[in-house]
Amino acid sequence: MPLVPMRQILDEAAKGGYGVGAFNVNNMEQIQAIMQAAHDTKSPVIIQASRGALKYSKMIYLRNLIAAATEEFPEIPLTMHLDHGNSVETCQQAIELGFTSVMIDGSLAEDGKTINDYAANVAITKKVVEMAHPLGVSVEGELGALGGIEDGHGAGLSTDEVEKHLTNPEEAESFVAETGLDALAVAIGTSHGAYKGSRKDPKTGETLPPLLAMDRIREIHKRMPNCHMVMHGSSSVPKKLVDIINQYGGRMPDAAGVALDDIQEGIRNGVRKINVDTDSRLAMTGAARKVFAETPEKFDPRDWLGPAREAAYEVYVERMNAFGQAGHAGDYEPMTLDDIKSVYCSGGCCCNG
Repeated sequence: MPLVPMRQILDEAAKGGYGVGAFNVNNMEQIQAIMQAAHDTKSPVIIQASRGALKYSKMIYLRNLIAAATEEFPEIPLTMHLDHGNSVETCQQAIELGFTSVMIDGSLAEDGKTINDYAANVAITKKVVEMAHPLGVSVEGELGALGGIEDGHGAGLSTDEVEKHLTNPEEAESFVAETGLDALAVAIGTSHGAYKGSRKDPKTGETLPPLLAMDRIREIHKRMPNCHMVMHGSSSVPKKLVDIINQYGGRMPDAAGVALDDIQEGIRNGVRKINVDTDSRLAMTGAARKVFAETPEKFDPRDWLGPAREAAYEVYVERMNAFGQAGHAGDYEPMTLDDIKSVYCSGGCCCNG
């Protein structure tokens, strides 16, 4: 099966009332783990690469690894997505290399740090939509600003600053109408990375998940029931994974993630794409540390990359089941980029498609 447009995967998820995990990758082992998990759970899936990942792995290597994934598992609907594209040029390069979906993060300026105003965000997002849709490529945009920094991308906002840059539901409605994008990333208090919360349990002192502005999601869904929302920074940072890292020499105090209940509440209210990166990193790092600590004589990379791949696989299986995408890989006939062009020609976008 060739790569499919993300628009179709999200449209079908909306019909079925489930979410789809979008998993960030940097190397072959992550891609293999994602695809094996998708095969075993019969899940459609989105594999995405940030600019940091593309700098590390190079876009052409990831492109060809994902091409291999479609060849090995032709029954899995798979989208290759650019995460946090910072410019029209970055998105164009990804499209030319075969990405079937791109994100233009117009919430930030091209430096990936400075917060853009609404007008600048609309302008650059619209440019990417006008470039991508005639080619059948899906587009994700972002309104509002998230906390944390991912692969050098992010404003590095504090918890208080994040509160000031949450997505405004009224603006969201205008933003989608003005840009015609396919998916809207919303800022509701999530953050990139493994330290998403500053709240503490008054009795135990443990770090608690962040309080999310779920009312924003519910209001956007009420205004635009057909809009495909995206939750960034949605790793759950399971304590069991952090504990393994710390047990074998790591230092990760106060790590906290997004509560799974909040993600599932979002899915019930129009969230269709859930970005997960940190959880697989934690799993792989813990597995590698365990090998190094327990068998210090080993030096073959396969001795630790193999267990790391298996640990990531377990995370992906858990998320695919939790998001509801499991079992839906065979629900529909996959579209090509040429097929989806007719949707755009008829004026379809995520808010009115």
